Amino acid sequence: MRRVMRIAAATAAATMVLAACGEAPEDSGSEDPGSGDDTQTTEDAGSTAGGDAASDFKACMVSDAGGFDDQSFNQSGREGMEAAEEALGIETVLVESQSDSEYSSNVGGLVQQGCNLTVGVGFLLEDAIQEAAEQNPDTNFALIDSSFQDENFEPVELDNAKPILFNTAEAAFLAGYLAAGMTESGTVATFGGIQIPSVAIFMDGYVDGVNRYNEDEGADVQVLGWDKEAQNGSFSGDFENQSQGQTLTEQFIAQGADIIMPVAGPVGLGAAAAAEGAEGVKLIWVDSDGYQTTEYGELMLTSVMKQIGPAVEDTITQTVEGGFSAEPYVGSLENDGVGLAPFHDFEDEVPQELTDQLDEYRQQIIDGELTVETPNAP
Repeated sequence: MRRVMRIAAATAAATMVLAACGEAPEDSGSEDPGSGDDTQTTEDAGSTAGGDAASDFKACMVSDAGGFDDQSFNQSGREGMEAAEEALGIETVLVESQSDSEYSSNVGGLVQQGCNLTVGVGFLLEDAIQEAAEQNPDTNFALIDSSFQDENFEPVELDNAKPILFNTAEAAFLAGYLAAGMTESGTVATFGGIQIPSVAIFMDGYVDGVNRYNEDEGADVQVLGWDKEAQNGSFSGDFENQSQGQTLTEQFIAQGADIIMPVAGPVGLGAAAAAEGAEGVKLIWVDSDGYQTTEYGELMLTSVMKQIGPAVEDTITQTVEGGFSAEPYVGSLENDGVGLAPFHDFEDEVPQELTDQLDEYRQQIIDGELTVETPNAP
């Protein structure tokens, strides 16, 4: 299958590293959940902004294996569905996957239920969404965090399937710069769930931000967990096993890291558990504002946010109003599709000159004066 081949190609040289050493840990990874048994159906709710067309519209979503309560990626997608339901008065159906073997059957089941728009949450649903779109040309689909490709990895455009993508490297660059400016140990870290483009892109931007800080300040902040040039590093192996996230984080802390960015959905909660027991260690969350979505707000220096919910809501709204477009959506700093969360409890600890520099780089990226290069860009 296309997705399996792409993951294999990306991780061919990677091996999971759970042993600490003097340099960045090595590589391994995984993501996403599925099962029709956990289908939740919500009938028409709220006022019907779109009239009869909206009341007859059914929007559906399939999670990856992280589940809709992952306090990150899938949860953001669900919130977009709920917002559209409330605003438009549509019917929504949510199917939570328990394993990647369920993706195709879950998507197919929604097609059989007559969904007008079916949204897949995550790169790992690419095969299932693309296959369903090709077999059902009169039904619309959307896929978060991946476009569509043929067996040779060449881009494929489908008239009835919309990629919803995010250039998170831009915001992660700012997070890396912040981490380098705030570390007290001179060592920061990052790790992923599995090595797929939508994960590695965060890590690429983070490393570049640290490197830019080093150039600007003549510093020597080290990054554990990711070698951008070699495109390999540390991965927990999936998006579910929190103990792996805790183990990796404990190893990073043992190597001196005091600011860590997990890019692994619920696995990041394992990182938080490790950080909670280590004095002075902070986290940078991803996808959502971890200060608000997790129980570990006191550890969150900031979060690299993807505005998944608004993108999902907008896609549904356009489709309800008869304006479905398969043109890819790419969230960026310029269109507020990605960004940094507030510093919350650390607001008074971040020096004003560091905040000012972050604002300046943000504007340079928006203006095109600074480009954050990454092989994982959408």
